[in-house]
Amino acid sequence: MTDELLEKYNIPVPRYTSYPPANYFSDSFTNQNYEDAIRASNNQQPQHISFYIHIPFCRHLCHYCGCNSFAMMNETKVNEYLKAVHKEIDKVTQLLDNRRMIAQIHYGGGSPTSIPVERLRELNEHLLDRFKTIENPEIAIECHPGYLDESYWQSLTEAGFNRISLGVQDFDANVLKTVNRRPSLLPLETIFGILRAAGVRINMDFIYGLPHQTVESFTRTIEQAIALNPDRLVTFSYAHVPWVNKSQLILEKAGLPASEVKSNMYDSARQTLKSAGYLPVGLDHFVRPDDELYTALQTKALHRNFQGYCTRRTTGQVYAFGVTGISQLSTAYSQNIKDIAGYIEQINSGTFAVVKGYSLTREEQITREAIESLMCNGSLDWEERADQFNIPVEEFRAATSYDANKMEQFAADGLITYSDKKIQLTPAGNLFVRNVAASLDKLMIHSTKSFSKPV
Repeated sequence: MTDELLEKYNIPVPRYTSYPPANYFSDSFTNQNYEDAIRASNNQQPQHISFYIHIPFCRHLCHYCGCNSFAMMNETKVNEYLKAVHKEIDKVTQLLDNRRMIAQIHYGGGSPTSIPVERLRELNEHLLDRFKTIENPEIAIECHPGYLDESYWQSLTEAGFNRISLGVQDFDANVLKTVNRRPSLLPLETIFGILRAAGVRINMDFIYGLPHQTVESFTRTIEQAIALNPDRLVTFSYAHVPWVNKSQLILEKAGLPASEVKSNMYDSARQTLKSAGYLPVGLDHFVRPDDELYTALQTKALHRNFQGYCTRRTTGQVYAFGVTGISQLSTAYSQNIKDIAGYIEQINSGTFAVVKGYSLTREEQITREAIESLMCNGSLDWEERADQFNIPVEEFRAATSYDANKMEQFAADGLITYSDKKIQLTPAGNLFVRNVAASLDKLMIHSTKSFSKPV
């Protein structure tokens, strides 16, 4: 990757965890709109159900975080929050067809493991008592290993979780101290032993682009991770969005690596992982050749939502619970309010707690399919995707902002190969898939929204 290409393409563009992105959601979307969308979703695809539960609490807040997190509250407040989540579960699930099946349950935050594991078990049981599951559903949780002892890890395996993501971020003590991240309480070898004995699949999450990281230091971190042999390893590019989290300004003062250094960190990590037998999936995942995600990539059955990459098998329409939770239905998105007290008050009053959302037009549904194909599978076969909507290729392409001149420029810069039938990312183009996707997005033509940079 040359400095010229970095300068040209390292510009703010959406992350496309949804289409349209969340900053296009409108407060004109109401509780009633959400209820109507839930009812309609019973007759839409996919039929499988995904549940997302947002636990917003953290023992302390990391400076880099762009998530919706809050400092840990007292036990009474936490229990009030969790009771409201259970009530919201009741309110949503009574609108769902009980013949549908759970494919995925995912806990995010915040730090979901900031609360007692018994509360997590109760939430799992609440959902699993309402619906049957597909064979081998994914029940996953994001964990901060900085506070968890052996008993907690063992209890997690007994609470029904079969995939656990360890938020390590970096092994370098100076990096962790600067970003206000606590290292693992236990040796990771001990944690792996407990989880492996229970048959739990393990992800490890890392962030590159933080203060004091160098290509050499981040490569060492990845080498240490590989030695533990996780099932999946994820390298997130640090997203500098101080308008979302002002604490990120602290990292500015500490000094952030230049874009070309970040790019080299990723390249080195990718090569190190490849040499160890891991294969790239999507923007940031690396997996073993026998991993379900890699199989899905090969068969064009990879999917992506706010919780990350998943397969079509474990994909469902997402129904989210808790503050800031975003439900991703076939034709609508709905996001809950961000204030914990307000969320509890609204749920206890018997209503939903929607703050904003979005109803997709038919054209936007088509564009979403095109962008998702690029983001997940690294390619876009126009005829194949048009067939999904039972429309001509010309109509499908016209729903996007496809511009042959832009494609020609991407191709000249070595990011894609393309023809009238297909767009295919090159290995060099993977880093800038968001730019290629944005070129198909009509909403970007006159956009004034703020986004992070790819690198």
